[in-house]
Amino acid sequence: MIRLLLADDHPVVRAGLRAVLETEPDLEVVAEASSAAEAVRLAAGVDVVLMDLQFGSGMHGSEATAKITAATDAPKVLVLTTYDTDGDILAAIEAGATGYLLKDAPPEDLAAAVRNAAAGQTVLAPAVAHRLMNRMRTPAAALSPREIEVLGLVADGLSNLEISKRLFLSQATVKSHLVHIYTKLGVDSRTAAVAAGKEQGLIRR
Repeated sequence: MIRLLLADDHPVVRAGLRAVLETEPDLEVVAEASSAAEAVRLAAGVDVVLMDLQFGSGMHGSEATAKITAATDAPKVLVLTTYDTDGDILAAIEAGATGYLLKDAPPEDLAAAVRNAAAGQTVLAPAVAHRLMNRMRTPAAALSPREIEVLGLVADGLSNLEISKRLFLSQATVKSHLVHIYTKLGVDSRTAAVAAGKEQGLIRR
């Protein structure tokens, strides 16, 4: 029996996932978490955590994933989210997620993904795999996770000073990241960089 923890801040989503997964004879939902921090507390003793990325407030799903996977005898973390930007995908995978699925996955695909994750196999939604393959084909033009993070904060309207404080970087380092971002995206302004980032799916629209 594969023991599951559902981590999502929407009760309706958790109820739907439970209803779908518990029709499978080898899957059992043993706990639910409405926040990322709660997921970290409840993860011990389960086999697979289905982790959303965005919670209403507090810890991000990727941060919770890193904390969970760092533990001894850690469960596998299967990200299940609506977000498929490069920034979200890279952050989750770097945090140790075994798989990355989107919430529109068919029930049979979800059950199969849980079994594969429990067995230690990497599980990626087709759209996610496509994004990662494109990054591998054009590594020189691909923004680093930190550059994507900086670009996301620019899109949120933060100044260089505000970004430096948020990420604990010097303003010179932030400017350096922006220069690299502009070069890779072929732009010459913050507005153009944000527009290009949204067009390429690097940041959320």
